[in-house]
Amino acid sequence: MKLHTLQPAEGSVKNRKRIGRGQGSGRGGTSTRGHKGAQSRSGYSRKLGFEGGQMPLQRRVPKFGFKNHNRIEFKPLNLDVLQSLAEKLDTDTINVDVLIDNGLVSKKDVVKVLGRGELTIKLNVSAHYFSASAIESIEKQGGTANKI
Repeated sequence: MKLHTLQPAEGSVKNRKRIGRGQGSGRGGTSTRGHKGAQSRSGYSRKLGFEGGQMPLQRRVPKFGFKNHNRIEFKPLNLDVLQSLAEKLDTDTINVDVLIDNGLVSKKDVVKVLGRGELTIKLNVSAHYFSASAIESIEKQGGTANKI
């Protein structure tokens, strides 16, 4: 190690402009904030979407339609997925806990079983909702569709 090879540790030197360190630094006094006004004060924070007084985009764009805040968002699961899961686990009972354990749904999901695919084995399925075609296919094989 020689004196000319010494250098600071990685990440210890900041390459930012130090403001508010006296007039001699060139960035003292108002500390690059200008004179008076909201942006010169401490604690000022610009509102999200603020465009310098120009009408913001979210107010310029026309609004239409309706958003139902009480809407229930379902996690759809089709019969072909349930069929392959039952064959993999070698079971005839499928409920929400089994689906969570196998990563098909998360804890907070509301599960709706839909009728896509062919069901060839007898299954007892427990879920929050079922489509009419899913109930028909499950019961045609001798299984049951239990609403939670």
